[in-house]
Amino acid sequence: MPVRLVNLALLLSLAATECVGQGKPTLIIETFAVSTSVPWPYDMNQLKLETFSELLKKDSQYFVVLPEPVQDAKDAVYTLRGEVLEWHPGNRAKRLLVGMGTGRETAKIHYWLTDISGKRVFDQTDTIRQAFLGNAYAGSVGQLAQPLADKIAERLKASGLAQPGSSGNQRPHSEQQPKSK
Repeated sequence: MPVRLVNLALLLSLAATECVGQGKPTLIIETFAVSTSVPWPYDMNQLKLETFSELLKKDSQYFVVLPEPVQDAKDAVYTLRGEVLEWHPGNRAKRLLVGMGTGRETAKIHYWLTDISGKRVFDQTDTIRQAFLGNAYAGSVGQLAQPLADKIAERLKASGLAQPGSSGNQRPHSEQQPKSK
């Protein structure tokens, strides 16, 4: 299964490379780091692939999403980096007995975008909670991969970085919360 995911990522990145230079900023996904004090039990490369696929699905109309850097990007290039600050495994017994969202796995994750000069143009820290229904790759990435990727996609869409006329010279969007409706 991991080989199929890698092949899919390569195929999608080749297809996305064709789109580089079509007026959308390029978003490069890097593997997140883990704080030394956090007992993170999952494969970070699988988490990167899940994040890549979710961003490709949700934000491809705003960004050209790539898992690796490209040399010929003509528009703005942003790199997504991040770090896992905290992780709590949750309590399966509590989740089964009490229900209603209790006992879910959680992680506090800090992530940011840098422009080509290395300047941070977006900065966010979120607490990610396990999805109610889980995912197919829970053994290697846990129950947080899809909710993390979904949260990042929402935040990037709301950041305004993909709007016409936006550039990496803006001040960082720090702790931005989505607008309530």
